[in-house]
Amino acid sequence: MRYRVLGSTGLKVSVIGVGTWQLGGEWGKAFTTEEVTDMLAEARNRGVNFIDTAECYGDHVAERLIGAAIGRARKDWIIATKFGHKFHSHMNRIEPRSAGEIAVQLEDSLRALGTDYIDIYQYHSWGDEQFDDMAVLEFLKKQQRAGRIRHIGVSISKNTNMHQTGQCASRGIEVLQVIYNRLDRAPEKEVLPSARGQNVGVLARVPLASGLLSGKYKPGVEFPADDVRAGHDRALREARLAEVERIAREEVPAGMAMSQWALAWCLKNPAVTAVIPGCKSVEQVRANARAGDIELQ
Repeated sequence: MRYRVLGSTGLKVSVIGVGTWQLGGEWGKAFTTEEVTDMLAEARNRGVNFIDTAECYGDHVAERLIGAAIGRARKDWIIATKFGHKFHSHMNRIEPRSAGEIAVQLEDSLRALGTDYIDIYQYHSWGDEQFDDMAVLEFLKKQQRAGRIRHIGVSISKNTNMHQTGQCASRGIEVLQVIYNRLDRAPEKEVLPSARGQNVGVLARVPLASGLLSGKYKPGVEFPADDVRAGHDRALREARLAEVERIAREEVPAGMAMSQWALAWCLKNPAVTAVIPGCKSVEQVRANARAGDIELQ
């Protein structure tokens, strides 16, 4: 496993992290504590030390599963979570936005994770007007001074959002999370260069394009109703799967698993610190972690 320093945070993170949206139950599977414990144990054994989660992956469900799974090994992990949404029902969120509401969410996240501090606390896909609320930033800074938040991050919704990206350093935001993968290279134009110029660490989410770059799915695939991908645009998915087949033929080296190539492809960009693929099994954790040893030219 390779490690990189996450921007100006000083945190040394594994280039492969663990994304955990799936733990909230919106990807066609419910998880037990035992399953999550086994997956995170395998990740740690493979050198992974970074977990990304959120308040609305279930109603703090993912956070609770993570907290129970890591137990007393909290010091072995760098944990990032988010604020600003609240799970109401499957793919249905309400959006707390005030500093007071975020204070409640922070307490709930700390309790669910079983910890007294969060390494990276991230704005969760906020609009620009809400992002500009200085009362929220002042609250975050206060919690940072108190040691309950180590670093502040922002997970942008549109991966071309320069309003939020461009203000990271001036606001003391040290981590940027953005959708970036071989099928969606939009951040390369402005967002990634801006982050690199500000010495902001970058977490590439959806690095496998919601599984399309795993090589597992073919054109015509159907997802079950309780899988978030069932709601994705069908025509776009078909076009992307056709492109995946072309990429597999023309770009992926012989003998290399496409999913591992896709993760390593993201990490080839010098602005990207780490990727945070999801996983549903120990086998997927193991496969993802192998990409941490691959350096593409």
